[in-house]
Amino acid sequence: MMGSKGMLNVDDGGVGGLPVVFVHSSAGNTTHWAAQLSYLREHRRAVALDLRGHGKSELPRDGGFTVEDFARDVGTVVEGLGLQRFVLVGHSLGGAVCVAYAGAHPDRVAGLFLLDPASDGRSMPAEQAQGLMSVLATEAWSAVVEEAWGPMLAPSRPEVRERVLSEMRATSQEGVRGGLGALLDFDPVTSLRRYSGPRLSVVTAFNEEPGSYHHLVPELPHAKVEGTGHWVQLDAPDEVNRLLDGFLATVR
Repeated sequence: MMGSKGMLNVDDGGVGGLPVVFVHSSAGNTTHWAAQLSYLREHRRAVALDLRGHGKSELPRDGGFTVEDFARDVGTVVEGLGLQRFVLVGHSLGGAVCVAYAGAHPDRVAGLFLLDPASDGRSMPAEQAQGLMSVLATEAWSAVVEEAWGPMLAPSRPEVRERVLSEMRATSQEGVRGGLGALLDFDPVTSLRRYSGPRLSVVTAFNEEPGSYHHLVPELPHAKVEGTGHWVQLDAPDEVNRLLDGFLATVR
């Protein structure tokens, strides 16, 4: 599908019900949602997209990598598919993207399901943020990300760890740096407060810090999953499907 800034890859299938649109993490792609897509498509339409500079989607020609730019990719896809109302599901960076879209288009979003959404990056001290962006511009970028993600992958099975890291290394440096950098100046609170529809944040042990969305916005319902890494849908696909089912039952 052609976005205003380049081609976007979309995985679309299934019929019936309110469509569900899935948005992956930084250095992720549509395949992270394979278990959810096949499960939901037995009864309803389910769509996943590759954000700009990720998976099979092109880098943006204007170099735009804000959370709002990524949210415009979601807009391009739902407009292109003719989806009027839909449920948004976002993991990590994708959670921030879905929050941004829901805040800008609350009437279009029937429900907002966040899977270990990224914390508020504005809490990182400016010097540390500048240092991170500088090192992500060097040849050491993938080693730096691998080290940072190590703890979040520690509870995962070896094949999940290897998959996440190899996909990160296969993503362009510009895409990874853009995705991680986008979080450093995104305000999730304003967007979360603009959206009053059904919401659920499913969090892991790695999402219990002051900048976590359910701490910043206490009225945001949350559920905790135990024993998984950050890539919950790869570690515990059946558990995510069960939680999604429960959430979708509340959405009209």
